Amino acid sequence: MYHSGSVRNWKKYLQKDNHDLIYSRITGTGGYLPEHVLTNADLEQMVDTTDEWIRTRTGVVKRHIAAENETTCDLAEQASRKAIESAGISANEIDLIIIGTTTPDVIFPSTACLLQQRLDIHGCAAFDVQAVCTGFIYALDIADKFIRTGSATKALVVGADTLSKIIDWTDRSTCVLFGDGAGAVVLEASDKAGILSSHLHADGEYQELLKVPAGISLDPDKLRDGSAYIQMQGNEVFKVAVNTLGRIVDETLDANHLEKEDIDWLVPHQANTRIITATAKKLNLSMERVVMTVDQHGNTSAASVPLALDVAVRDGRIKRGDILLLEAFGGGFTWGANLVKY
Repeated sequence: MYHSGSVRNWKKYLQKDNHDLIYSRITGTGGYLPEHVLTNADLEQMVDTTDEWIRTRTGVVKRHIAAENETTCDLAEQASRKAIESAGISANEIDLIIIGTTTPDVIFPSTACLLQQRLDIHGCAAFDVQAVCTGFIYALDIADKFIRTGSATKALVVGADTLSKIIDWTDRSTCVLFGDGAGAVVLEASDKAGILSSHLHADGEYQELLKVPAGISLDPDKLRDGSAYIQMQGNEVFKVAVNTLGRIVDETLDANHLEKEDIDWLVPHQANTRIITATAKKLNLSMERVVMTVDQHGNTSAASVPLALDVAVRDGRIKRGDILLLEAFGGGFTWGANLVKY
């Protein structure tokens, strides 16, 4: 079993500083959604569906859609600037940039390099992570390891996607689910515990259940003619996601010797309300302690967790010292969780 950076006796480390250890803490958050809003009523005019069906099955009421000339990096830049401002630092203090994304602007350079140029940052490592909806969870763990080993002191970690660009808008099983957006955090070195542990997993056995069946070296004609779209076997994905996220809750609690009541907030991937509700039930957590944005954002892939985090930080629900469980599940399949003392 993989446990990254688990704090075995977490209360000991939360109660006193340990200057022999380097931790990482989230010091700023930011989020950005495109201006264009697509409602369920709008979708009723596009495909054979209803607002009631969409709300009942997914919980989504509306989603934001990037303009034709609006890119993933555009969204990431706006979220990043807000996170940097929130952290009270200047962009040139950033010494690591990681973006979780499935929809990069171009094949290369990485979207992280493009963002680095936008922010006028030079010389530090910058790269993308592709773990679909779990991309931000993966990226946050990687940045934490850079900081814990002394390889970075201030990291910009972003989840950003424009899934609308790989949606078949005639496929009612997928087009109702997804939206575009970006979320970002600044992660800084600290002598106080912040990222308490991370738990990352994947299993390619399930690749056929959720995929885009084309790429650079596999069926590139679909990329050229614009027919490389998300394909999903929804019922099967739901079953695996619920079981998998239930297990990772247990894994995270066990690794840190925590009880369910020690978790203050669940900040989940915003896939649909049924999966989120099932995970909250596993934690014996009331829905008042769950950050839910799926109704307003839809599934924004790697952006969904940091977007939800930013919403709850800015509206005052999440406060300094709260214990957060961030979790996500995505195509691959990939899944993971970060336990965070905010």
